[in-house]
Amino acid sequence: MLITAWGQWHGGSVQRLDNWLRDRSLLLHASVQPETRVLVVDIDETSLARYPWPWSRDRMAELVENLLMNGARGVALDILQEKPADAGGDARMAMLARHAPLVLAQLFDFGQREEALHGGVLAGGTPGSHGVPAKGYLANHAGLAQSAHFGAIGVTPDADGVLRSVPMYTLFNGRQYPTLARALLDCCAGGAPLPPQSEGAVRVPYRRAWVAYDVARAADLLEHDVPPAMIANRLVLIGSSALSIGDRVATPLDALSAGLLVHASMLSGLLDSQAGLAPAPWPGKLAALAYCLLLTMLAGWMLPRRAAAANITVLLGGALLWLPLAHLLLPHDADFSPAAPLLSLLFLLVVAVPFHWQLAQQRSRRLLDTLRQYVASDVVDELLRSNLQDPLAPRRCEVTTLIADMEGYTTHVESLPVEQAAELTTTFLDCLTRPVLDRHGTLDKYTGDGMVAFWGAPLPNAAHADLALDAARAMVEAVAAFNLQRAQHGLAPLRVRIGIESGTAMAGDFGTALRSIYTAVGDSVNTASRLEQAARDYPCDIIIGEGTVRHASRHRFRPLGQRALRGKEHPIEIYTLEDAPCAA
Repeated sequence: MLITAWGQWHGGSVQRLDNWLRDRSLLLHASVQPETRVLVVDIDETSLARYPWPWSRDRMAELVENLLMNGARGVALDILQEKPADAGGDARMAMLARHAPLVLAQLFDFGQREEALHGGVLAGGTPGSHGVPAKGYLANHAGLAQSAHFGAIGVTPDADGVLRSVPMYTLFNGRQYPTLARALLDCCAGGAPLPPQSEGAVRVPYRRAWVAYDVARAADLLEHDVPPAMIANRLVLIGSSALSIGDRVATPLDALSAGLLVHASMLSGLLDSQAGLAPAPWPGKLAALAYCLLLTMLAGWMLPRRAAAANITVLLGGALLWLPLAHLLLPHDADFSPAAPLLSLLFLLVVAVPFHWQLAQQRSRRLLDTLRQYVASDVVDELLRSNLQDPLAPRRCEVTTLIADMEGYTTHVESLPVEQAAELTTTFLDCLTRPVLDRHGTLDKYTGDGMVAFWGAPLPNAAHADLALDAARAMVEAVAAFNLQRAQHGLAPLRVRIGIESGTAMAGDFGTALRSIYTAVGDSVNTASRLEQAARDYPCDIIIGEGTVRHASRHRFRPLGQRALRGKEHPIEIYTLEDAPCAA
């Protein structure tokens, strides 16, 4: 938001991009509808071939008279007459300038030169203190100083050499001078007076393509080959596009345009404003801020919740959507910055997206570290390499479930202080957990003084039964080693009861949006739980179901007979490992 706001009120920071976007928009907006209120008279190369330059003042006066006699409402001359020439022609021009609707040009220097220009006799203007300050001038000769109307010419292109704005008023020695187009409008357009639009530099309203303006050759006009209907009731600008005498400037519409057409664009824009045809003013700055606010809110919601690719896509889409919106706004607000929201989006792309991606990576690493507490590290690595789509989604698979518990837990801890009871529980669970993770098992949950683990999910493993049996044997050995330590301190031994069964189960991430757990559910899981409970009635620590015996390939078993289990319609055969020690 600050980037967009800064761009709106301190546009110099993004001026190059602003100018580029405005230029592209002007090219798209430029209308080819004919401009019937303005006529451009061009002293072009063809005219110079027929009437070599320099022209006498008498010929220039004849050109102006022909226009006025054919009904032109007013004429502006974009040519300086700094020094006197033929006396008759000068007198004729002076008479026209004093009594006819003729605007003479005066060139102002805005400091582009090391030495300021001073030439001719500066005239016209009104007392004032507003406008673009000028350093010098070139005016007409003294014989034209009493003319009725003067218009300022002289421009300052932008840093890239493109002319995008001109001074509506020029300030020099305490007097204000209107630009040539404004002076012609005030002098000769008629209709309601147009209030001052700006006292400084204004953007040239390049609303029409050059082909929209009617252009008459000066030579044709002198030879009366221009239809009177093309002149009548129009405001006329006289200048030159010839390279030898005319000025050429770069504009958003063309890399090399006649300066005369810049005045035509200004005049056309002023006439639009006077007639109420100019685009209505819209709050472009507020629109840019509002758009940036919407994108900021959207990004604030999306960045922590969506993948970096999705966030980049949305932000790029926001930039693409802004371009037509800016194109729509630009004709209605000459001052707002179309580039600022794009810079805000660039900031989000370059800074915010990587930042949130890094946070997501940190969270992923923390989650993986947490997952590794329940699943063997190499299983986690294999999950990442497997590239499975949602590897934790519930799936039906063949698993072996192992449920282990400490026999007589209450008896062992009831007389112990809380700290010692907690230490005993932690050490016992460590004896159970390490064998599970060392043999690629998945730790489902702790059950106070016991645990549930399974093999065969989240990654399938054909050796799930044998790995579970290996883990059970290692658990018994770990508890036996722990009992040796306890015996040295005169403590009673602990016994672990283990139930194991294999079969089809549904393994996956179960729960709600608030909390979930990766677990396995199914008949074989319930059977393993019943076998662990049945172990209290047998001298063997490990009780194994029929499913595990069928799936195991590396172990031999000792049958323990049939056992009726709760929830089972018929008794099942139960087993233990052939070489597993059993108490007498």
